[in-house]
Amino acid sequence: MNYPLPRRVVAEALGTAMLLAAVVGSGIMGERLAAGNNAIALLANTLATGAALVALILTFGPISGGHFNPAVTVADAWQRGIAWREVPPYIFAQIAGAFVGVATAHLMFGLPLFFASRHARSGSSQVFSEFVATFGLLSVIWGCVRFRSSAVPFAVAAYITAAYWFTASTSFANPAVTLARSMSDTFAGIRPTDVPAFMLAQFGGVWQQVLEKALAPFEAENKVKIRYVPGSSMDSAARAIASHSSIGRRSRSTLPRVIRDTSSRSSTSLVRWPTCRSMTAISRD
Repeated sequence: MNYPLPRRVVAEALGTAMLLAAVVGSGIMGERLAAGNNAIALLANTLATGAALVALILTFGPISGGHFNPAVTVADAWQRGIAWREVPPYIFAQIAGAFVGVATAHLMFGLPLFFASRHARSGSSQVFSEFVATFGLLSVIWGCVRFRSSAVPFAVAAYITAAYWFTASTSFANPAVTLARSMSDTFAGIRPTDVPAFMLAQFGGVWQQVLEKALAPFEAENKVKIRYVPGSSMDSAARAIASHSSIGRRSRSTLPRVIRDTSSRSSTSLVRWPTCRSMTAISRD
């Protein structure tokens, strides 16, 4: 179902708020219980973040796409998953939700609503880590969206869980998260002066889309138009489209799915490919 923009924006704000509450809250709890052992604190922070990502993407993904991340939103618009005019409301909701999430975590642990972080995360290695983290995150998302969309929540969570440990920056990979965590002087915080470089590297990771289009350029090629035969089922029409595309020859699971049949009042119905976000028009005249 294609939900109205206001509902999707609210879903993005709620999802991002809950994600930040999990990230910052688990960092505080982990640090308090680890008795100075940063490895244990990071492990606790990692596991809570990964688990929260699975739950939140499964919950809000069907409504808004479950971006919770301006870099993902920009990349999705680049892929024509959402309209460019919807990008500003999405990003605003994500940033606002991120700050609400930080404030929520602070309130739960009896801390000030906001207080600037003194946690230094500077240097070229940290900035490069953020580029790698974001590049990898977007690669995982769009690889799964194209070929196994049901795995996206689990793949994203698995990647972020791993990236916490293989990147020097602990994989923020999210401009909204980075901004909000600068207002938390806790285990998960980042010094405000280090935020611009992190955000630049994160948005730089969106260039992953150039590589992705080179590796799997079929999205623009699977839009065909066929004549609808009155009286035949829409499933038959979908199969006819599949026969014109190399995507449709892969397996039965890659056949397109009719998502809207406008009956006799309109000359067109829409079909969505399960392996990507593009739509195909079926002419009924």
